[in-house]
Amino acid sequence: MNGGRIFVACVGVCALLATAHAAAVYPIDDSDGFGRKFDGIGGISGGGATSKLLVNYPQPYRDQVLDFLFKPNFGASLQILKVEIGGDACSTDGSEASHMHNSWEENYQRGYEWWLMLEAKKRNPNIKLYGLPWAYPGWVGGPTRDNPWTDPERPVNYVLNWIRGAKTVYNLTIDYVGIWNERMYSIPYIKLLRRVLDKTGFSNVKIVGADKKWEIADDILQDEELGAAVENIGCHYPGTFSDTSAMKTGKQLWASEDYSTFNDNVGGGCWGRILNMNYVNGNMTATISWNAIASYYNPLPWFRTGLMTAVEPWSGNYAVESPIWITAHTTQFTEIGWTYLRHGAGVGNFTGGGSYVALISPNGKNLTIIIETLSHDHSICVRPPLEPYNVSTQRVTFQLKGSFISITSLRVWYSRLFNGAINDTGTMFERQQTLQVVNGMVQLDVAVDEVYTLTTVKGGKKGSYPRPPASQPFPNTYSDDFEGYTEHMEPYNLAQQTGSYEIIDVGPPHNKVVRQMVLSQPVHWCKAEGNTNRSISVIGNYNWTDVTVQIDARVGAVNGSSGYFVAARVDRGGGSSDKAEGIFLYIFPKTSTYLVSADFEHKHGITKGELPSSSSDWSNVVLTVRGENASGTYNNQKLFNVSIPATPNMGFVAIGTDSWGIVDYDNLMIKAEAVAHQRQKDNTLYFKPQK
Repeated sequence: MNGGRIFVACVGVCALLATAHAAAVYPIDDSDGFGRKFDGIGGISGGGATSKLLVNYPQPYRDQVLDFLFKPNFGASLQILKVEIGGDACSTDGSEASHMHNSWEENYQRGYEWWLMLEAKKRNPNIKLYGLPWAYPGWVGGPTRDNPWTDPERPVNYVLNWIRGAKTVYNLTIDYVGIWNERMYSIPYIKLLRRVLDKTGFSNVKIVGADKKWEIADDILQDEELGAAVENIGCHYPGTFSDTSAMKTGKQLWASEDYSTFNDNVGGGCWGRILNMNYVNGNMTATISWNAIASYYNPLPWFRTGLMTAVEPWSGNYAVESPIWITAHTTQFTEIGWTYLRHGAGVGNFTGGGSYVALISPNGKNLTIIIETLSHDHSICVRPPLEPYNVSTQRVTFQLKGSFISITSLRVWYSRLFNGAINDTGTMFERQQTLQVVNGMVQLDVAVDEVYTLTTVKGGKKGSYPRPPASQPFPNTYSDDFEGYTEHMEPYNLAQQTGSYEIIDVGPPHNKVVRQMVLSQPVHWCKAEGNTNRSISVIGNYNWTDVTVQIDARVGAVNGSSGYFVAARVDRGGGSSDKAEGIFLYIFPKTSTYLVSADFEHKHGITKGELPSSSSDWSNVVLTVRGENASGTYNNQKLFNVSIPATPNMGFVAIGTDSWGIVDYDNLMIKAEAVAHQRQKDNTLYFKPQK
């Protein structure tokens, strides 16, 4: 028992009449067949750059976070990992590197999704891997660089190479691949992709269409070849309902992106409700959370909308949030390939509100029932709107029939998301007293905002580690010479928002540097990004006010950008980077000029002038912002000392390019002299990558 919860074995129908809360009997019965096959519960890394800060977490904390996500019978025990096929363009919280920046080259050392897939597979060899493009490099989009479908062979070869690279370089088998996240799909492309995958030895890779809503169902019903090419229909944020056309196809239906809700206990309630109701209402057999791990700077878009939070690699602090344990109620007691029971015989709604789903193992030896009684106000997802409904305390009675009649007891796991106050941590995933089954019937009292698992499975564990280190702000003194990285890695802590920044060894004296790699406009995903032709990467503490940033930089001799910048008080990133304000010092070596601007797009100039002459292609640039004043130097010579706007009065440090093209950076140094809204210790970090 826990907190007064009472579990009652029921003997005969008379016991049902002994309480004013008596309710209908809910059969659990496989006598007349089964429902749909269960395809798993998963999480998304991407869409984009949502795992950015996890990569360089210090050990042992990085492994602990990964265990909470992927280790079976420990935490969320995720059964599907969906990753972004990087396209060099912003896809929400940043941009992810492409394996083919240009049509003439391939590189499978870029980005961190390979690493994450390997870590997931290391913990759970049975986890399913799913790749999906959010953006594409510009060359895939053809002459207009905005439509990947003008020549289907280009995106087919691009995606095929990614799948092949996963296999040949990392021995990773990709199980599913999507089309283009939440954008128009191309029927000729889908058909060609299926034919090419089959011909090149990847017939095992299944196509999910189309990671938007249910629109593709109507096309599938009218096109036999398309229907044969698409394995599953994936819908984003379905609100727990599918549609008639999708059901008519006979395809497995997925909520291929869902949740995206702040991961407090209301977020946990959202997740718990849709995990059940996606099947109860919509016959969806997989639900995948955006995102799996909230590991990106605050306040980039959709902060803390992951199953857990890990945003401080400099301290090692992380937080295991309620959605981890709500996930465990399903994933620790089922596996992909289990089968739902039929609606009305193991799947349905309670008369007092809430829902239940029952699943059976392939060998018929194990049964799992997941119950949720989550109230409207404590289970609201960020989208779509949730219609009002009521849930009340009730007595639930299950009658086990068919092959389940021989079950004599069920193990019980229990969560209550709210014990009172809205900020209460609740009770998460606790083992309860085993529930006895008498004469095929089992009964329990359930209150509002609870989740139960009743199961014959002997597993189940609430994994734990010692408390991680205390939270600390980003160090106010920071430096990185980029020498400790493997070539082609993305530099840690620099969070690219547009473009792609990669470690390149250029030889003495600078050796390893950071290079912006994108040469032309990608096929963008974020709408705002289509309005800009420059790149930006942010770092640090959004609360920084007075700060000095110093860096060495040079424009590429071939395919070089028109210039580059350093910036402070940058007030936004993600898909709205084009609207970022702050203090930007632009350097234009080709014209020997500079510009100080109050915005990323340099539409609001503060001052400008000529650069001192330089005999080196490398230059040292320093920007200092204090109060309502900014100053800058170029190769130790003063450029300006000017008044600046009062707002924004805090934000990130950033580097970037004035146009697409190569710029190299080295020897980044930051000194924050004042921080808004918090007291910060005088801590210094000379950054060395985590091995």
